[in-house]
Amino acid sequence: MPPGAGAAGSLAFWVVQPSSATQPTVVLVHGAWADGSSWARVISGLQQAGIDVTAAPIPLTTLDDDVNAVKRAIDRTDGAVVLAGHAYAGGVIGAVSHPRVKALVYVAALAPDEGETVADVFYRDPPHPQAPELKPDDDGWIWLPTNAFAAAFAPQATAEEHAVLAAVQRPIAAACIQQPVPRPGWKDLPTWYLAAEEDRMINPATQKFMADRMTARTRTDKLDHTPLITRPQAVIDIVTEAVHSALPSR
Repeated sequence: MPPGAGAAGSLAFWVVQPSSATQPTVVLVHGAWADGSSWARVISGLQQAGIDVTAAPIPLTTLDDDVNAVKRAIDRTDGAVVLAGHAYAGGVIGAVSHPRVKALVYVAALAPDEGETVADVFYRDPPHPQAPELKPDDDGWIWLPTNAFAAAFAPQATAEEHAVLAAVQRPIAAACIQQPVPRPGWKDLPTWYLAAEEDRMINPATQKFMADRMTARTRTDKLDHTPLITRPQAVIDIVTEAVHSALPSR
């Protein structure tokens, strides 16, 4: 018996103290041209709601490298995990095979099926007129043109935010979007999709196609490509719903 457990007050403490194993951890995965700090407002909101959260740093070098980076992040947690991915990271979270992952959340994200590449779904429908032309440099890295952060990536963000996004952008290797994915987790796990009706990077029609194909629980709103920055509450709400679904039954 723990010291003092015989006292009523101490006994109450031991009874009501929650077990960390019962609280799912949210693992957030950033997309191309970003890093984990792009989730900053979502992280704060989830933490304020008492939800454990971590952002997985992925190298954006190959799909396999990125999947392995997410697995390492999961291995640093305990208990059930809800994976949430933005944009390119939808391909990553779908390819992660880990026994503690209980739900997936796609935030304006790409969701290739088995044998498809991220590029296959990205280019499925015509691009927005203001979408940037994307092509690798001589070393195989794809950079986002500076003006694209305001024009297409985060048009609902402020000018200051555009400047920061452009300054800290991380390029993605072309190899990441050219590798066929294995059987995706959304075929077996509860899945949510936050669809962005005003996305200029991933055609909203493509998002609807992917969400329908996954039979995802879908929320649709007038969001741009980066609601994690411009409308974080919409992201917090759908992630929280997925977390509650992953709670063990009592």
